[in-house]
Amino acid sequence: MIWKVMFLTVFFNQITSAQNLDIRILRSINSPHPLPSDNIFQFISNSDVWLIVAIPTAMGATSLVKHDKTLFRNAEVVVAATVVNFCITSGLKYSINRARPFITYTDILKKSGGGSPSFPSGHTSGAFATATSISIAYPKWYVIVPMFGWAGAVGYSRMDLGVHYPSDVLAGAAIGAGSAWLTHYVNKKLLNKVH
Repeated sequence: MIWKVMFLTVFFNQITSAQNLDIRILRSINSPHPLPSDNIFQFISNSDVWLIVAIPTAMGATSLVKHDKTLFRNAEVVVAATVVNFCITSGLKYSINRARPFITYTDILKKSGGGSPSFPSGHTSGAFATATSISIAYPKWYVIVPMFGWAGAVGYSRMDLGVHYPSDVLAGAAIGAGSAWLTHYVNKKLLNKVH
């Protein structure tokens, strides 16, 4: 019985410490008043939805014009990673149901839309699913650096705009990248069975 109490005490202290660190980091990123840079971060945040759709669409259209089956397959894998990521992220959001930081802490300024639960960040997970999928398909530094630079900027923008905690963003990045790796692995296994 005593070991259970000790475990619960340590566990509760760790959660409290992590939450305190989470809000301290967020407060250092989110300014308590609007800044001109917020418009840039809003643009970066909004680019998420457009690029998640535009990249595989452009890949698919180009593959049809060039009759490139590999490019088309890569586009399918990017779309599959996005779908897997969306399902995992949405399931976690509504099962964990974490309140947005601007709701819990009145000093956090909400500078963007954010209606669904906070954990994990859907924008960040989507960006990292796309960035990882493209980077796996085309493992060149001139593809990887801009893709992950963009995905990281999306995650940072969500904190700057006051709609996500750092832990939401980290979890989103891990889920997005994990979804892409899982999809790539399954695709590779399916291709090996066909050939």
